[in-house]
Amino acid sequence: MSPFRRSCLGRRNSPSALPAPLLQFPRDKTCFLSKRARMFRSSVFVVALISCAFPLRAITVPAPTLSTRVIISVPDQKLILIENGSISATYPVSTSKYGLGDGWGSLATPLGLLQVAQKIGDHAPFGAVFHNRRWTGEILQPNTPGRDPVMTRIIWLRGLQVSNAHAFNRCIYIHGTNEEKTIGRPASFGCIRMRSSDVTALYSQLPLGAPVEIVQDRLPKASKMADPEVYGFDAPASGSGLRKDSSQIKLASGPRA
Repeated sequence: MSPFRRSCLGRRNSPSALPAPLLQFPRDKTCFLSKRARMFRSSVFVVALISCAFPLRAITVPAPTLSTRVIISVPDQKLILIENGSISATYPVSTSKYGLGDGWGSLATPLGLLQVAQKIGDHAPFGAVFHNRRWTGEILQPNTPGRDPVMTRIIWLRGLQVSNAHAFNRCIYIHGTNEEKTIGRPASFGCIRMRSSDVTALYSQLPLGAPVEIVQDRLPKASKMADPEVYGFDAPASGSGLRKDSSQIKLASGPRA
């Protein structure tokens, strides 16, 4: 029987019968992959050292000012803009349909004192659709069926108290919504939703650093809240920038709506 025939019958298909270069290849490949793994681990270690030596800069937010501020009432589902001690505008809003809180994954609206940390969408058109805080190029008309994106403007909030310390990392915004028909009742996934026309107006009036208080009380009919104590600004902040618990914040006295 010829060598070719023996090979076709499978009698020379054992590993011992394979040519030397073919046997060497798996060993070479294993060695190569092992070297690559060691190089990868070394690279990760170097990157970690650099990250520790040069940490990312924290977001700088101006100090809160009482000249312009916002109060959002959960029972009223309304937002009031206060300028120089007087109510300059009132807008309907929607808070979370999952209730109130600041827990991770809760989809709830946090209560207490917060601050405008970032404003996104300066030149975006009315109805602009945002994904990951970037305009996608799409524009929607209000109440377009089957859509529920963040729209028009984003006012990103940072919590100033232990009770809302996760607000910024949870991406709690005041923003425009396509679901304008739900404005006036709890319908969001944690954020404060507004009509696109309303959030555009608020965006232009609300500076970075402005305080935003979300409360469980009804809104006052008029405001003379020039005293910093009303917002807890008389209490010193901790090293993390957080202030006293919202249950200790003094609310304005006076008639309620």
